[in-house]
Amino acid sequence: MSIIDELEWRGAINQTTDKEALKELTENKNIGLYCGTDPTGDSLHIGHLIPFMILKRFQLAGHHPVIIIGGGTGAIGDPSGRKTERTLQTESQLEHNKKALTEQMKKLFSTENFTIVDNYTWLKDFTMIDFLRDFGKLFNVNTMLNKEVVASRLDSGISFTEFTYQILQAVDFLHLYQNNSVQLEIGGSDQWGNITAGIDLIHKVEGPDAKVYGLTIPLMLKADGTKFGKTAGGAIWLDPKKTSPYEFYQFWINQDDRDVVKYLKYFTFLSKDEIDDLAEKVQKEPWKREAQRRLAEEVTKFVHGEEGLAEAQRITKALFSGDVADLTTEEIEQAFKDVPSVEVANEKKNIILWLVDDTKIEPSRRQARQDVENGAIHINGEKVTDVDAEIDPSSHFDGKFVIVRRGKKRYFLVRVK
Repeated sequence: MSIIDELEWRGAINQTTDKEALKELTENKNIGLYCGTDPTGDSLHIGHLIPFMILKRFQLAGHHPVIIIGGGTGAIGDPSGRKTERTLQTESQLEHNKKALTEQMKKLFSTENFTIVDNYTWLKDFTMIDFLRDFGKLFNVNTMLNKEVVASRLDSGISFTEFTYQILQAVDFLHLYQNNSVQLEIGGSDQWGNITAGIDLIHKVEGPDAKVYGLTIPLMLKADGTKFGKTAGGAIWLDPKKTSPYEFYQFWINQDDRDVVKYLKYFTFLSKDEIDDLAEKVQKEPWKREAQRRLAEEVTKFVHGEEGLAEAQRITKALFSGDVADLTTEEIEQAFKDVPSVEVANEKKNIILWLVDDTKIEPSRRQARQDVENGAIHINGEKVTDVDAEIDPSSHFDGKFVIVRRGKKRYFLVRVK
């Protein structure tokens, strides 16, 4: 199927400016297309990932993606989706964030048939007179006020700085059309007003026959109506230092049956036949959670590579089996980040005293002895049944941690001073 037909099947199109003309264009030639992100932070999260997945699909179909890391627009602040003004960032913050986001994009898109640009390189050269004469004259204030991104802020107020953001984004589209042969802009549903402003500007400057288009993706909601991508612990980041590959993998594998097929369409490059087969298994064998497992594998591999996926699977398997002894110190930190933890001194001690007095994992010596004798206590993956056993906190995991399992599933992380 064509790239546009595929996007429709995946439920990934919210609005297009001229779907049939865009479909014809993409079937007849490989086009340049772009999506932008402002360096408001040093990592994207999975909510940001959605439009870039669309960009990746175009890349795999032979088209040429261009990504703007908005050093210029990032210094101004996009009012889209916000009720209040953004806090302006310092130059050093912007530079740090730009470098980090650029590396993330290179990892996702590799370096072939792909371009990264920074709109600061062309926006910085405009004087105020240039800006007002060359571009301000082409924008009608009444039209700008009616754009959703501005209209939603009129009651609470919007600064002139953020009001002009849509002009800067429109200039970006014009620049990429003129210099990078870009004919399509992709964005979230909240970017529709900014995208159409760019198309209007190109038609005014280059003529009404310029073939340029806009496409937005739907707002992603979970089956329960809440916003996708947020958890009790916060956002799910692409940066492995903010969200480890194991945590990332677990997020996907724990998805609701009602959502998993939709996410397979959005976030994986599996074929229609493969996804249809997994959808059938969700209906007939939901307890096997094969669709969730495949989703977790595909997205983790895309974002963190084969190595990140292997690490996540190794930790998952170790926790399921209880065999944690072979995990590395770094993997222990990932796996037990959210379990109850306590800090103890690096001193050898009788297991009963250690469980009661040092870690307070057991409420009393009597209960500790009973649990040890019954085989309910595992230390670093090993069952301990001897009440006279000695705990050496420095014997595993570089002397940093002791992992205690009480019963079948209850884990404790003991940090060694």
